[in-house]
Amino acid sequence: MTNEQSMMKNNNVLVTGGGGFIGLALVQELCRQGRTVRVLGRHRYPAAEAAGAISLQGDIRNLKDVQQAAAGCDTVFHVAAKAGIWGSFQEYYTVNVLGTLNVLAACQKLGVGNLVYTSTPSVVFDGHDLEGEDESLPYSSKPLCAYATTKILAEQHVLQNNSEELRTAAIRPHLVWGPGDTNLIPRLMARGQEQSLRIVGDGKNRVDIAYIDNVVHAHLLAADNLAGERTAAGHAFFIGQQEPVQLWPWVNELFAEMEVPPVTSQIGLRTAKAVGWLLEKGHGLLGSKQEPKMTRFLAEQLAMSHWFSKKKAETLLGYQEKVSTEVGMERLIAWLR
Repeated sequence: MTNEQSMMKNNNVLVTGGGGFIGLALVQELCRQGRTVRVLGRHRYPAAEAAGAISLQGDIRNLKDVQQAAAGCDTVFHVAAKAGIWGSFQEYYTVNVLGTLNVLAACQKLGVGNLVYTSTPSVVFDGHDLEGEDESLPYSSKPLCAYATTKILAEQHVLQNNSEELRTAAIRPHLVWGPGDTNLIPRLMARGQEQSLRIVGDGKNRVDIAYIDNVVHAHLLAADNLAGERTAAGHAFFIGQQEPVQLWPWVNELFAEMEVPPVTSQIGLRTAKAVGWLLEKGHGLLGSKQEPKMTRFLAEQLAMSHWFSKKKAETLLGYQEKVSTEVGMERLIAWLR
């Protein structure tokens, strides 16, 4: 099957979470390509509508809402999730797990052929350095936050429900960034401006980052593969830039361009984890909904290396970065200014 034929089979598309950073960028590209796009979210998304999508209000925790949104679609991009590292397990579970089960059930009932799920490398992060590892890594046996725990469960459901009738694949982008970012970069900038960031560990850890255009590209490649060759069906894929970056020099490069003081003070990983544990306990006892400044999961993420092989995505999807880290940084800085 040609790429043009597979794109035609992905012409009627539903995007859950189409108002978020990844979801909106995906919607905009799908509309630019002339596909018929619906967006399901709890609110109307004017930016998605401006791109040409149909915005449907509903909740993925409600099966009827998902079924109504997915009716007549041949492809679903399930991007919606509760992200972050703090909050009640029940809320994470109902959105990330039960919501995903509703998406699967709707696809199966309605005969949707292709489901691309937005996952995360956090599903395999187990508290030690990961350097060049591939998708053969097992799921984490001791996830330190509800987000990672529930994304593990959701990804397992998605991949286990792969079939001839419903082809499924999971995309695992790491630290997604770029113009339009509503999470990573704004949080970094805010913490940098208030000078509350600390280098955790020795500051030499390397991490994958994923520019938004590359993340969208990977999702589209996966959908077209599921509708065409189908070699990606039942698989998960790590996605990121061609090369990892040293986390703290990369952050300080951004800060220098934006005239934000560099991060220079350091704290050991063991100390940071102890502080994180105390803050988690304190916030938990107080019932605080505000995210602690430090958690054990965050301490490990900031101190350890976590970058992955992209060979599987390159081989099965034909994935290559479309935007380099250098060009991405130039675009990000222009957007921030």
